[in-house]
Amino acid sequence: MSRVGQNPIPVPENVQVNIDKRGVSVSGPKGELFQSIPASISVREEEEGLVVSRSGNGYRARSLHGLTRSLIANMVVGVTDGFSKTLVIRGTGYRAALSGNNLVLTVGYSHLVEFPIPDNIEIETPSQTRIVVKGADKQRVGQVAAEIRKVRPPEPYHGYGIRYEGEYVRMKEGKSAAGV
Repeated sequence: MSRVGQNPIPVPENVQVNIDKRGVSVSGPKGELFQSIPASISVREEEEGLVVSRSGNGYRARSLHGLTRSLIANMVVGVTDGFSKTLVIRGTGYRAALSGNNLVLTVGYSHLVEFPIPDNIEIETPSQTRIVVKGADKQRVGQVAAEIRKVRPPEPYHGYGIRYEGEYVRMKEGKSAAGV
């Protein structure tokens, strides 16, 4: 049996869970999320929380067991606390600012880059060189952060660009002295 899949998912008091044939819907203070459930997986609500079980012992059913449990657990955490990713901008003159429903990036191009903020995602710029992406859906928060980083990924010679907070960028040495 899956070690991850057999653990029950604790559901806080302020979270409502609706289970039907199509999937699981979780709603809480930060929003509402829906996850479809594969046919070989079943979810039921018990007193200790949500329990995910599988119908067979096939390879596909076993692999989906732990995955489904993790996705539902992330939904419960997302609607109660939410998820966030922090991006750091490095470079001379590189900065970010919010303008209406757009994130405006000045990252070394001849023009400003306007990134439209998607629905159910919150973007903050506590300083000109930090971007915080927040939301209830962990996958969507990570995807939006990756799309912002893709505007100007960190380059390996000086490290200029947009990177995740705590990301290590391996630096190249550059040209060595000429005329040896």
